Amino acid sequence: MTKALTLAITGASGAPYALRLIECVLAAGWQLHLLISSAAKVVLATETDLKIPAKPEGAEAFLTEHFQARPGQLKVYGKDDWFSPVASGSAAPKQMVVLPCSTGTLSAIAQGASDNLIERAADVVLKEQGKLILVPRETPLSAIHLENMLKLARLGVCIMPAAPGFYHEPKEIKDLVDFMVARILDHIGIEQGLVPRWGYGHGQ
Repeated sequence: MTKALTLAITGASGAPYALRLIECVLAAGWQLHLLISSAAKVVLATETDLKIPAKPEGAEAFLTEHFQARPGQLKVYGKDDWFSPVASGSAAPKQMVVLPCSTGTLSAIAQGASDNLIERAADVVLKEQGKLILVPRETPLSAIHLENMLKLARLGVCIMPAAPGFYHEPKEIKDLVDFMVARILDHIGIEQGLVPRWGYGHGQ
């Protein structure tokens, strides 16, 4: 059975992280269910040279070609596609990453709002006791942000702020992106060689 992941991209800064994760997940042969908010499309166009089509079917065709995914490997759903697999515990992947995760999305997930498919998909993973990883990219953090993160962490959610390390001596932005994506891949169970592991070969 093909392994599957739900990836939601929201309107926080950090589009390169999401694109690199998509590339790695597809290269590993996993099925990818992709949710992109309207704000995320604005950020993607601002931070990268990608102009993703507005409609899900257009976005799916564009991204399938861009990442050279096999037919049907990458599925894109709209915010109100309540009949998609990710909307139901009987069909949704057991793992989901929100990357980057806006503090607005984080708040909605913490409150169980489920007002759009991203929020509903996260709620499904929570109720089915799956693995939910949120990658917030915001600074500074207010008490509201921290309280929402604490609430979710106590429910078993992995809160992984986009805070790359520097001990691997990054030479370019791509190295910082790879640091965060490598940590995500470790948590979802995809083998990665993007960043050397601590203590292995450093300084030799």
